[in-house]
Amino acid sequence: MPDARRSGLTWLWLAGVVLLLDQLTKLAVINQLAAYVDVIAVTGFFNLVHVHNTGAAFSLFADQPGWQRGFFIGVAGIATVVILYLLRKTRERRMFSIALALILGGAIGNVIDRILYGHVIDFLDVHAAGWHWPAFNVADSAITIGAALLIWDGLRKPGIDATA
Repeated sequence: MPDARRSGLTWLWLAGVVLLLDQLTKLAVINQLAAYVDVIAVTGFFNLVHVHNTGAAFSLFADQPGWQRGFFIGVAGIATVVILYLLRKTRERRMFSIALALILGGAIGNVIDRILYGHVIDFLDVHAAGWHWPAFNVADSAITIGAALLIWDGLRKPGIDATA
């Protein structure tokens, strides 16, 4: 049985940092911006907003009658168990473990929102030429980066660890 020092569990601190940053930024948004009203223009292509997402990534299924809340909480719970198992078994695969930790922190951050509010707080609004990308948050960013790292890790030659 691997101990935390020799397994991927050493990367749980990264999941904790993602979770903390996600929840702190969402609290700041809740306290500073009225939902669907306030917009803070940061640059010509980036705003801070306060929107609620009852769906999945990019508001997928947001127009559904409510089944998605429990479903996404369940999916996040299963994903958490699987990720913790994979992290515990991971040795010598630094990028894989970092990717999983980013995904774990983001998934827990969004599931906390679903439990507390019934929706996810999104606030990062990227736009160009009048077209707005669906708003997202720190958790979504960590999940996306983690997924990209998993793909990169899977495409590399076996036995090569670029982060070693």
